[in-house]
Amino acid sequence: MLRLLFVCTGNICRSPTAEAVTRALFERAAMVGRFELESAGLGGWHLGDPPDPRAIRRAALRSYDLTGQRARQIAPQDYRDFDLLLAIDRGHLRAMRRACPPDHAEKIKLFMAFAEGAEAGDVPDPYYGESADFDLVLDLVEGGAHALVAALSHSGAGGAGPAR
Repeated sequence: MLRLLFVCTGNICRSPTAEAVTRALFERAAMVGRFELESAGLGGWHLGDPPDPRAIRRAALRSYDLTGQRARQIAPQDYRDFDLLLAIDRGHLRAMRRACPPDHAEKIKLFMAFAEGAEAGDVPDPYYGESADFDLVLDLVEGGAHALVAALSHSGAGGAGPAR
């Protein structure tokens, strides 16, 4: 089983959304038993909190369920325990690379690096925004998750993917 960890700032908006969307796509592709998905934040400001209510509402409109998730902070053992650690933006990517033991650095990837074209960048933080900002996050995450699922299904779930 391949273990994936999605990481954003506080684990209440973007990374729980990426976890839920990717889980739903794995379920639709009948690949759910091959993967374990979790999400975490770089900081511990929201430990134990559910995702932001706006993220929950906007995701529910697209039939994604975030309600069972609770925020947690990335831990040193996560770099060892997970096969693929997916940073939601380049700032997260840099922070994760600084904290990661060198023998696990190849596991850290930019989530949107799996997508092509203009989508292959950062997922912006919607926290201080409006509903439209949460919708944009969902749009981007859906594109990234589709590309991730396709890459993992073609790689035989061996963790292959972009080196960004």
